[in-house]
Amino acid sequence: MNPYAKPNERKVGAQRPKVSHLPRNIDTRTRKERQAEKEAIAAERRAIKKSARRHLKQQLLDEFEDTYGPVKEGPENI
Repeated sequence: MNPYAKPNERKVGAQRPKVSHLPRNIDTRTRKERQAEKEAIAAERRAIKKSARRHLKQQLLDEFEDTYGPVKEGPENI
């Protein structure tokens, strides 16, 4: 922190005032609870995307097999 800063310039870093969009009596969650909820939502979205990718890959393989015949399974065909 700059000791010669103006009064408004001192509120940076750890001293920065925290912005709250809801009154404290409405939103009683702690920061850790909000962060955990946010991470859970992100993990759920990742799982949905992963499932969709696997589903699309299986659809592509099925369409390919319908068109060109069976595909030999193995690590070189992934």
